This record gives sequence, C-alpha cells and structure tokens, in this order.
Amino acid sequence: MRGIKEQDITLDTPGQGAVLVVEPLLPQRIRRPSDALRFLLTLLGLAAVILMALALQRTLNGLETDVQAGTGRAPEVLSAAAGLLGGVAVLIVPVAFAVERVFHRDGMRVTQGLIAAILALLVSYVLGESLIHSGPADLVQLLTGGREVEPLNTVLTPAIAYATAVRMGRRPHWRALMWVALALDVFALFTATKVTALGVIMTYVVGLAVGFGTLYGIGSANTRPPGSAVLAALRRLGFAPVSARRVEDDSSGSRRYLVGLVGDQRIDVTVLDRDRQVAGVLYRLWRRFLLNNETRRRAIRSLRAELEREALMAYAAQAAGVRLPRLLGTSEVGTEAALLAYEHVDTRPVSDLQDEDFDDELLERMWEQVRLLHAHRLAHRHLTGESIHVDTQRNVYLVDARSGEIAAGDLLLRLDIAQLLAYLGTRVGAERSVGAAAKVLGENTLAGAMPLLQRIALSRDTRTAARRDRKLLPAIREQIVALKPQVEVEEVRLERFRPRTLVTIIVSALGAYLLLTQLSRVNLITVLTTANWAWSGVALVAGALSYVAAAILLRGFVPEPLPLGRTVLAQLAASFVKLVAPAAVGGVALNTRYLQKRGVPPAAAVTSVGASQLIGLAMHIMLLLLFGYLTGTQAAPSLTPSRGLLVVLLGVAVLFLIVLAVGPLRRLLTTRLRAMFSGVIPRLLDVVQSPKKMVEAVGGTLLLTLSFVICLQACVQAFGGEASFTAVAVVFLAGNAIGSAAPTPGGLGAVEYALSLGLQVAGVPGPIATSAVLLFRLMTFWLPVLPGWASFAYLQRQNAL
Repeated sequence: MRGIKEQDITLDTPGQGAVLVVEPLLPQRIRRPSDALRFLLTLLGLAAVILMALALQRTLNGLETDVQAGTGRAPEVLSAAAGLLGGVAVLIVPVAFAVERVFHRDGMRVTQGLIAAILALLVSYVLGESLIHSGPADLVQLLTGGREVEPLNTVLTPAIAYATAVRMGRRPHWRALMWVALALDVFALFTATKVTALGVIMTYVVGLAVGFGTLYGIGSANTRPPGSAVLAALRRLGFAPVSARRVEDDSSGSRRYLVGLVGDQRIDVTVLDRDRQVAGVLYRLWRRFLLNNETRRRAIRSLRAELEREALMAYAAQAAGVRLPRLLGTSEVGTEAALLAYEHVDTRPVSDLQDEDFDDELLERMWEQVRLLHAHRLAHRHLTGESIHVDTQRNVYLVDARSGEIAAGDLLLRLDIAQLLAYLGTRVGAERSVGAAAKVLGENTLAGAMPLLQRIALSRDTRTAARRDRKLLPAIREQIVALKPQVEVEEVRLERFRPRTLVTIIVSALGAYLLLTQLSRVNLITVLTTANWAWSGVALVAGALSYVAAAILLRGFVPEPLPLGRTVLAQLAASFVKLVAPAAVGGVALNTRYLQKRGVPPAAAVTSVGASQLIGLAMHIMLLLLFGYLTGTQAAPSLTPSRGLLVVLLGVAVLFLIVLAVGPLRRLLTTRLRAMFSGVIPRLLDVVQSPKKMVEAVGGTLLLTLSFVICLQACVQAFGGEASFTAVAVVFLAGNAIGSAAPTPGGLGAVEYALSLGLQVAGVPGPIATSAVLLFRLMTFWLPVLPGWASFAYLQRQNAL
C-alpha cells in the first residue's frame, strides 16, 4: 500500500470490539462508464432521428398534421389550463426538487443539475440558430413547420437536462411529477402551434445528451459501499472478521480485500460494484459484433447475473477437482455491490515469475488443471499470467473464473488451449509450450486447437505480444505439425469480418457514390452506341496486349523457363481474382502460386514477384515524372495550364513526406515493403546476368504501361475527345497508383473517379471524360472477367494454380 493515502474505518461490532479496514481513500465523485455510454447512445439516437425524419418526411408531416388537428380540438379552457399548469410546473418541479436536496445536504447534485440546465440552454439556442440560418431546408421545415417556432425548445431542453443530471429518474414520485409537467407543457405548446413533432423529439434527445454528458464530465457521487459495509455483509454470512485490508484490484477492476477472521484464518473477498459492470463495454460490443456467435460473450450483464455466473463457475470447478480457491459464500452489499468470499491461499500470479522459473514440471501442472476443466466441459476463457497462480509448493491454481463457461462446446475448449499455448509461447518459446501440452493433452487435442491459433482468438495482452512477435503463432503451428505430420485440420473462421473488410465496405461505398455522381451525367446506352468503333477496336487490342506484356514482364524476373501461353493465361486469371481482392494483392498472390506450381521454390517465387513489383514501381515513378515533365513543356492546348498536374504531384510528394515523418506510419510502410521485397536484390542479380531476361523485364514493364496508355487514349478518341498522349499517360499513371492503393476490389470506384477527374484536368469535357473512363474500364476490367474465369478454371484443372 506504499504511495497510497489510506484511511482507517472503525467498525463498532457487537461483542467483538472495533475492526479497522485499511483501504485507499474512496473518491467522493467518480465518472461512471454507464453515463459515457448513455451519452454516446443519445448522440447516435439524435443522428438516427434526423436521418429517419429526412427519409420519412411525408410520414412525419402526416403525423404533425394529425397531432395539430387532435390538440386543436381541445377546449380553449383546457388548453389554457394546461399551458398555465405545464409552464409553471416545468419550473416549479425542478426548484422543489432542488430545495428538497438542499435540506438533505445534497447541494452538489443541485449544482450539477444547474450546470446541465445552463449548458442545455446554450446548446439548444446555438443549435437552433445554426439550423435556421445554415441547416438543410428540409430539416428546418420539419423542425419549424414553416412558422416562427424554435427548432429546439429552450425551456424544455434545460428542464430535461436538469432532470437527467440530478438523476430524478431514480426517484419514482419526482419522476412522475416531472413527466406530468412535461406532458402538460408539450400539450399546451402543440395547441398553440409553438412546436413540431420532430422539434419535441429532438428537444428531448438533446436534453438527455447534455444531461448525461454533464454527469460524466463532472462525475457522480460515489455510491460504492466502503469496507465497513463489506464487513457487515460478511457478518451476515456468519464470518467473524477481526481485520481487513484492501489489496490490488483484479484484472477486471473489481475490488479485493484480505480479511482476517477469528482463529488466524483469512479469506479473500472480491467486491463487484454495479457501476463497474459497464466498464469496457465498447470493446466488448466491438468483439461481440466482430466474432461469430459461438465465441462471443454478452457485452453487458447485470450485477446479479455477474455474481451468479462467477459463483456457478467456482462451484463447478471445485466439483471437477480443479485447484481453485474454494468459494465460501456470496452476498449483496447494499444495492450497489455484491461480494464473493473465497478461501485464502498464499499464491502469486505466474506473470510475476521470471522466464527461467517455468520448468517443465510447472508447465505440465498448468496443463493438468486445464485438462481437468475440459474433462468436465468447463472453459476458463481467460488463461493468462494474471489468472494462473502458483503457491509456495509450486502447485497451480486457476483464478478469475468469471469469464468461464459451463457445458462449453468444443470450440470454446479449443480456444482455451490456443490461448494458453500462445501465452506460454511468449514465456518459454513455442517448442516447450507445445511439448508440455502434448504430454498432458495428447497430440490429437493439440491438432484440434491448431486452427484457432489466430490473434483474434487471444486475450488482449497475449494478442499484443503475438503482434510484436509475428513468428510466435507460426512457430507453434510448426511444432504441432512436427508432432503429428499427417494431421488434417479444418479451417475455423472466428471473425464475421475483418476490420479491413469494414474499411473496404466504407471505401467502396464512397467510391460508388463518387462514381454514381459522375454516371448521373452519362447515359450508359449512349456510351456504348455512340463510341467510335474503330477507336474502340484499338482500345480492345491494346487491352489484350497488356496481358501479353504482363506475362513477358513476369518471365523476365524468373530465371526458370516459363511457357508464354500459360503465363498469359495466368495473367488473365488474375483479372478474375481482382473482383474479390484489391488490385495490388490479387495478382501478387496468384502469380506467386503459379510460379510455385511451375516448380519454383516458394521463397524464390515470392522474391521473383516482389522483384517485378519493385521494378514496376520504380518504372512507374520514372514514367510519371517523365511524362509530367513533357506535358509541362509541350504547351499543349489540351492541358493548359499544366499546374493542375503539378499540384497533384506536389500533393503526392507532401503525402509521402508526411508518411516518412510520422513514426508509426513510417514503420508500417517499411515493414510492409520489407516483407514484400525481402530477398529481392539477390533475385535481381540473377536477372541482370542474363541479357535476355533483362530485355524481357524492362521491355515487359514498358509495354504494359504503354498498352494501358494507348487503350485510354483510344477511349478518349472514341468519343471525340482531344488530349495529348503525354497528358493521358500522366492521368493513367496517377489513376493506376490510386487504384493500387485503394482497398476495393480492382480499385473499383477509386480508379474511375481518379481517371475521370484527371482527364477533366487535362482539358477533356466532363461527359466525354466519364464516357471514356467507363469504356476504358469495360475493356480492361469487366470484359476480361469471363475469359479470366475460364483461364482460372483451366489452370486449376491442369494443377497449374
């Protein structure tokens, strides 16, 4: 407890004297994660309300008309009475609540409510004025009904924020009074046509958001029961505590106490606080959204559910013979917490051990406890260095079983094994981790866990360690395969989707939006029927020539002989793969696979494709600079002025410098490039020694670029556009770079928008530029898909892929 302020809480225990509880000073105010969650949810609700209102304008207008008609039929006496009572009550109820709280010496709560009300008044006024002067016309119409009406009522919003910030909802009588006051005031406002339906809804949601935001920003009164209340609950369980000391919290943030009993006995007490049940909920929600149904856990549990889950798991583990501190009792501690009392065992977590302390006997004892758990279909689900303890005799104990599952399925049991294999691998290496597990669990059990050796399946700390040591999980798999070489393992997909997939979806949607914006100016039927077929034929031939060029390029970087025809088919097959993979990924993977099937060793295949990518990148940059220079010196009327392209090139250079200047981005770039081009230099030396290979490599690279440039130039000419060859070359090279960087399949969306914008900068009219780009993509992306699929299927039948 060094370095922490402590307080001694004196308890007057009947018949036992005073007991001192040594614990850190409990903070008077805490920021509750639940308030932050509610604040975020109200913001999302506000956005959802606005979007639904804009999408359902007619329905909302109809609702508005019905409400106005219904309230307008009310007798004038009733409307006047409601207006008077509602307007007064909305002010009187908060004041009365404040007086009541002041008499109970709870002035801080009142202060918090006043701060929320002032903030809500400012927010509602500023937001309303902003909407009126610069908001979308449709939204303003829905909020005001075309009348002199406040979009957000500056009286109701502060009242709702005040009621939220003082937690009036937890006092049933006051809550009922406040709802009656709000209902009367809203009724009166509707009869006087001073509000709209959407305005009332947004007023309520904004008031909630300000209230919850104030609660989290300022903090709430700490209602966690102190150590004295914990000891009182223990007495109700029949214990006779004589001392208590708070020790380090467990991995989930729950409080822990070491309590001394009569007779020199000690127990460990874990306190579950209600306000901690929402801690980390955003991470758990993300995992629940990301993972499949079998592996995910509930993001939020009630205090009672959490207590029952941990107690049930503890009793089940004891019945299974697993070494786990014996659960002696459970109890609620008031309304805000619950406790679990465990038998005290002098242990320490294995995370505190040095790596050399992990001898083979200790490793086998760990796996033996896991074997006992799994024999009774119990999954621990958190086998980390903090949840595995050892005593002075080096006996292993499993703690923190709150995350466990009873009657667990095979998948959860295998996840346990994968997690412990990975954790022990970080401490003693893959070989010893797998060897100890094989002695206890058997080779077949380890083989079943092998497909679950994925970073996403591991705990957060172990996942971080595996990310730092990228060789860890592959090394563990290799050790398992070495034990059982003939193992056949079915792949297990734990993720519903990868974060990269989500990024791809977002980028694809953005690309589709930008593309549709361009397409709205072009009739696709007109594009196909008005194109000059002679130039279209030139574009088709140039597009077909690009596959021959790609095959020649690949042959140039492979010292081993490659048949030209089959290599061309492989490049056609790559055009089919682009439909499901980013442009820079699909072709690389397919060519690597093709070379391996041709007998090229895997390492040599990877370096050959890497060498072709590296030289292609270098040539791409050189050609971009060359054509950019030529474009600027030709003074061609089709690209006047050329400073637009200069701005683009400077922008790319600035972006590159930013990447180099920011450490994480620079490390990410260098790591990716090192992984892609490691071993490339020796491969390039092999190519340089052969003049024929040099001609194929350089010639194929140039021919590939020229084929695409000619194709795009022909597409521009097909619609009567005019642009110099050098300008079209710059546009293609820049657009192709963007397409390769985009995470969408084949650069879809990004390439179209970049090429169309580039052609317009080059002086081509917008409709012609869009038509030319669509024809270009038809020739180079869509038309090759069918022959690409046929080539892919043929090469697979021939065992060439």
